[in-house]
Amino acid sequence: MSARLERLLLTFDREGLEIRTLYRRRNQDGPGPDSKARLREVEELSRQGLRQALASLEGGAECVGTSGFTMREDILSLPSLPSPGGR
Repeated sequence: MSARLERLLLTFDREGLEIRTLYRRRNQDGPGPDSKARLREVEELSRQGLRQALASLEGGAECVGTSGFTMREDILSLPSLPSPGGR
């Protein structure tokens, strides 16, 4: 993968979950904004980031700052899952 995850922002609301995936590419080339390849790349970066975040929480995460590099942002919108008991 030619992109590096910089930040994930999770927003929960009544409609579901929104994941903002900010990442930096090693070069300017890459999948177009509306391509399936870009979606797959962002989904994989999000999965990796979520796994890393969970592992960090288990080990005692520490808050760190970020640099001023140019980043991309892609937003994934996920539907709410039915709650236990059907509510």
